Amino acid sequence: MDHSQVPVLEALAAYHAEKHTPFTPPGHKQARGADPRVSAVLGDAVFRADVLAISGLDDRRSSNAVLEMAQELMADAVGAEHTFFSTCGSSLSVKAAMLAVAGPHEKLIVGRDAHKSVVSGLVLAGIRPVWVDPQWDAERHLAHPPSADAFRAALREHPDARGALVTTPTPYGTCSDLSSIAEACHEHGVPLIVDEAWGAHLPFHPELPTWAMDAGADVCVTSVHKMGSALKQSSVFHLQGDLIDPAVLKNREDLLGTTSPSVLMYAALDGWRRQMVEHGHALYDETLALAKDVRARIAEIDGMHVHGRDDFCGPGRAVDLDPLQLVVDITALGTTGYRIADWLREHHRVDLHLADHRRISAQLTHADDQDTARALVTALSDVAAHAAELRPALHVEVPDPARLRLEQVMLPRDAYFGRIEEVPWEQAAGRVSAEMLTPYPPGIPAALPGEKLNAGVLRYLRSGVDAGMVVPDAADTEVKTVRVSVEDVESGD
Repeated sequence: MDHSQVPVLEALAAYHAEKHTPFTPPGHKQARGADPRVSAVLGDAVFRADVLAISGLDDRRSSNAVLEMAQELMADAVGAEHTFFSTCGSSLSVKAAMLAVAGPHEKLIVGRDAHKSVVSGLVLAGIRPVWVDPQWDAERHLAHPPSADAFRAALREHPDARGALVTTPTPYGTCSDLSSIAEACHEHGVPLIVDEAWGAHLPFHPELPTWAMDAGADVCVTSVHKMGSALKQSSVFHLQGDLIDPAVLKNREDLLGTTSPSVLMYAALDGWRRQMVEHGHALYDETLALAKDVRARIAEIDGMHVHGRDDFCGPGRAVDLDPLQLVVDITALGTTGYRIADWLREHHRVDLHLADHRRISAQLTHADDQDTARALVTALSDVAAHAAELRPALHVEVPDPARLRLEQVMLPRDAYFGRIEEVPWEQAAGRVSAEMLTPYPPGIPAALPGEKLNAGVLRYLRSGVDAGMVVPDAADTEVKTVRVSVEDVESGD
């Protein structure tokens, strides 16, 4: 296909060249009605690109087929059979994929390191999760993706499962053995969904980890805004094979998605695909070289250890690592990643990707260069020199894996929508959670609806919040109270 084409961008340019006069939404009418104070910050160009898809630029069912052509070009660019754009983020796309595979009370095998959006999908659909545990690195207190053998065992134990879902790469850049997991799923005749939100760049350079479609996955969900050049909320999901009907997948997206899609997001997705096809390999040649150099420079800073393949890959760990995720252990500095991240933001205006009780992480993309790399290394060197000011840090009580893993005793949907009460966190052990309790980032629930809480996880969350952890989706974000299910008690005659 001719990848110099950008159907959405070209249609948008034509729309402006033809000088349309819209009597349709959006009500700002090409920025004319926008508050000048808003335009002063956003610029008129944002409003001018915000046109109505229907009777304006195009629609998903329009005869102009602008979006259809853009999606076909994206599929061709990455080697998928079908691609669908979403303007509601991968949080919606992954739900659409789940609903295309399993329905109410049907089983789906899911890695327990799944993002909160997957748990939301379980709640909405009433799917029964069969959890597969991550591989726990006891030395570093870090979870790596579940092994292929763990998925094989779950498929054998639950032959009625409708499919499987795995998250890879993780927010820490570690990758699953996707080829083996896909092979196991296909041996049982069921599809594999891959939440590859952090992997938009993977198809465009051979030195990056293998991406989901090349590994044999059936559906791959990607947040192009995370590692690509698209705008926030821009997502795509790719499909191949015959285990999922593309019409069913699209129908599920229509069920959840907006009827007012953003042409602005479509245009950015379209342009990013052209950029990657024409320049992606060269851009990532430069970015990978930059990442190697930055890793070496950070490793020279006292008190900082940059995790690499030797730390994260091997038996009982991940099979690959995205080198653009710079994960730095700061334990030797005697403080927490939370305090490091806050200090960097305050003193250097450097914003990190994530922070936890003993690590910080910075992501590099094709947009980075020597200037941004210098800003990062300078800031990290400075915070290391001021580490004494950040000590002592409050201790986060991270339980061992056995106590960190909770028992699922109710369907997530039943617990979430059932009768609930709020209790003090000290009284919540032994009760069934009716909410997600999610340290963020990276957004992986420590407890989810239907799991029986224990004292270890509750102390982990409470001590984490005191130390700087954010738990934004809890009803009480300080986790001093917890929403739990009200258990029915049989009364006597």
